[in-house]
Formats: sequence, structure tokens, C-alpha cells
Amino acid sequence: MTPQAASSSLASAAAPSPPARPAVRLSGLDITFQLKVGFSHRAVAGIDLAVAPGEFVAIVGPTGCGKSTLLNAAAGLLKPSAGSVEIDGAALSGLNAKAGYLFQADALMPWKTALENVAVALEPQRVKKPEALARARDWLGRVGLKGFADRHPHMLSGGQRKRVALAQMLIRDPAILLMDEPFGPLDAQTRQIMGNLLLDLWAADRKACLFVTHDLEEAIALADRVVVMSAGPAAGIVGDYRVPLERPRDIAEIRTEAAFHDIHKAIWATLRVEVQKAYMQGEDAQQ
Repeated sequence: MTPQAASSSLASAAAPSPPARPAVRLSGLDITFQLKVGFSHRAVAGIDLAVAPGEFVAIVGPTGCGKSTLLNAAAGLLKPSAGSVEIDGAALSGLNAKAGYLFQADALMPWKTALENVAVALEPQRVKKPEALARARDWLGRVGLKGFADRHPHMLSGGQRKRVALAQMLIRDPAILLMDEPFGPLDAQTRQIMGNLLLDLWAADRKACLFVTHDLEEAIALADRVVVMSAGPAAGIVGDYRVPLERPRDIAEIRTEAAFHDIHKAIWATLRVEVQKAYMQGEDAQQ
């Protein structure tokens, strides 16, 4: 082999691999709702956001700023007025079949048991019932509800119902997790338990995750990045912060670290301005 060929071979071997395509990319995203003839509401404007494969991104912002609107666009539930949504590099048209969506409100069927509620998520994949029930029982075990398979939703606590919903989403093995304030209705202690459970399950295969929350501490404790949205209307992204906290994490313990308080202070400096703007808009609307 000539020196030139050897040099070329070494250069080729040392060349970095191309960066992975974002699991989710929102580019120049605008969403406007038509309220009635002649009236519209521009919810979000000029949103540019990319979520890498395996990345956990939390979105925070004032009430009504369009956080859920972004999730709905990524899920294919809303069509952009302008801009685009790409999933794994391909333009999204219709529902996002690669995503699992966990809502704030319970979406469990009251006439089905916990086991049946989890298994029903496999019906679109035409999984045979015995296999679906077996897989559902396994997932109930993973979320700590092995002994509650035969209970109906009204027989479960709020935290237990949320675990069933989490298993119902994850049993489909979605590549992308979309979560809209899933732990909002829970008490503080249960939220910590659910947060740690989510981190344990997410760490097993590191799926891309977009997580909406009003709780800045929760966002920092869970995420790799925290994105801050401005007050609406025409809300945009005004901050994007990398969370410098090592994994694995414990939701309660991580909040005692100095690095946690430092990043919280930095993000709150941006978020506080937007929360105050939203509050003043509400005051002006009443006058």
C-alpha cells in the first residue's frame, strides 16, 4: 500500500459518523386557529425545535402559551398553518404512527380492567388476544401493578391509573414519547414516584421524549434540555437550556444539588418574565 493510500485509509477510518437525524423537527412552525368569521388566534409562531433520538426535552412556559399545541402538531393532530413537522427526516402527514401520547386526563375505559386497558393498545397491531394479555401483564409488572390486573379504573388511585396509562402507551413500543402534563393532577409525593418510574422506563431504551409541564423543577429533574416558551399569542421559543445533571437521577435527591439550583435560577430568570407578561395580559383583558 502506498503512503498516500494508507493516509487515505486512516482518514476514512477516523472520519466521524454523520449526525443522526432528529426524531422530531419543527421548522418555522406557525399554528393559527380560526375562532369565527373574521377572527383568528395565532397560537404559536416561528417555532424551530429539534429533538434528537434518545433525547428528553421538557417544554415550559406560561399558561396558554401553546405548549400542548406543539405536542399536538408533533402527534399529527394539528396541521401547521405554516412551516413543517418532520419525523425521522420525513414530512409528517396525518397521524404520527411512531409516537405514543400520554395526556393529562385519564383516557382509560371504565368498563375494562387494568389488564384489558393495557392490552387494548395492541389491537391496532392485530396482536392475538392471548399474546396481548401476556404482554399487558408484563407491563403492569414493570409499572408496579402486578397485583392490580383485575381491578377497574374506579378501584385504583390517581397514581395507579396513571401507571396503567403509562403502560398502555409504552406497550406499543413507540419511538417517540409525547407527554402533556401527565403527572399534573397528582399530589407531590406521587409525582416524585411517577417521575422516577418514568426515568427508569425511559432509561431502558432512551426514546425521544417531548414532555410538557408547568413545573420547572420537574422539567429540570427529568430532562436533558428545557425549552422555554414566551407568553402568547404568537408564542415562540425564548430559551433552550442544557441540563448539566448526570444520570441516573433520583427526583428528590437531584433537587438538593448545587447544579440543580444554578440551572433553575438561570431558567427562571427567563421564564419569570414570560409568566409576568401572561399575567398582565390577563389583567388587561379584564379591564
